[in-house]
Amino acid sequence: MTRTGFVIANLWRRKTRTVLTLLSIVTAFLLFGLLQAVNVLFSAGADFVGATRLVTQARVSFTQSLPMRLLPQIESVPGVEHVMWQQWFGAVYQENTQLIFLATDPVRLRLVYPEYVMPDAQWKAFESTRTGMIVGRNLANQYGWKIGQKVPISSNIFPQQDGSKNWTFDLVGIYDGKDEDWQRNTNVGWINFAYFDEANQFGRGLAGTYTIKLADVGQAEQVARTIDAMFENSPDETKTQTEKDFNIGFIKQIGDIGLIVRWILFAVFFTLLLVVGNTIAQSVRERIPELAILKTLGFKDGEVLRFVLAEAALLCALGGLAGLAIATPIGLAITRATGGNLPIAVDGQVWLVGGIAIVLLSLAVGLLPALRAGRLTIVDALAGR
Repeated sequence: MTRTGFVIANLWRRKTRTVLTLLSIVTAFLLFGLLQAVNVLFSAGADFVGATRLVTQARVSFTQSLPMRLLPQIESVPGVEHVMWQQWFGAVYQENTQLIFLATDPVRLRLVYPEYVMPDAQWKAFESTRTGMIVGRNLANQYGWKIGQKVPISSNIFPQQDGSKNWTFDLVGIYDGKDEDWQRNTNVGWINFAYFDEANQFGRGLAGTYTIKLADVGQAEQVARTIDAMFENSPDETKTQTEKDFNIGFIKQIGDIGLIVRWILFAVFFTLLLVVGNTIAQSVRERIPELAILKTLGFKDGEVLRFVLAEAALLCALGGLAGLAIATPIGLAITRATGGNLPIAVDGQVWLVGGIAIVLLSLAVGLLPALRAGRLTIVDALAGR
């Protein structure tokens, strides 16, 4: 039997224990791969490569609205093809179901988001109906909404002139996505800004954010810098970033995502350390007489130590690599499901960190049992001491 075969044979002596331990490692590294990808995503800097749309928000926070008077200046920037504004409505349906509803100009919405597909008659109805709204196909299917229906929607931000937060909109259109990826993204409702701006109790003439469709994707970074420079040191300083980065920043509002991810990973690997460490230690205790026989046959202390370390490394490597391999397509599926707005990429950087984690875990769980095995004295081991 070869040395490699000897290590493998020892690893599979207790098949049930080994399989359960492997499943624990696979699960841990599956979580590690996805969470580390999230950590990389939220800690990465702005990326303007391939951006087709930019979002301009107030520099302090996107919750602070920008005045409508900024619109002509943004439209005048070279490289800007179309501009739309949108105001977060704070929609609530029925008891306490939070929905994504935005108030915007129908014509500008169609120009900036040509990926949203809807019959011309429905676009025209949205333009001409003051109380009109359109919703994505997924949202309409979820709640069984039909065109022509009056839909009651509450707002937890904007009351009407009479103080009531209950609004009613006429559903005049249901839009689809141009392809499968965009179809998954049809879970947003849009209301006519003109009616919203006139009927709400406060905050008239304010755009929450501006979305800019670029004429040339290669000019994204330059356009962003130009817009922010225009309003620098003014009462309405702006922050312009890609649509993807804006969506990531929106998610960050729930807390320090990086810190949350690190604590979760710490808890996962601390538990894994205990589970795998106990498995390796128990395996060595069960084989003390056999290890003594190896030394009797002429194997040196260092060789016995390496046998145990190799067993721990093989166990961790099999589980770790399998977990990362499973995490990779799951990350791609999440990216596709979110229309690229949450790109969870288990890429080379994540695999590199995962490889380092496998090495460190192998040493952490295997070093102490290996040192014990290497220091065994033949007489004491055979005597059961």
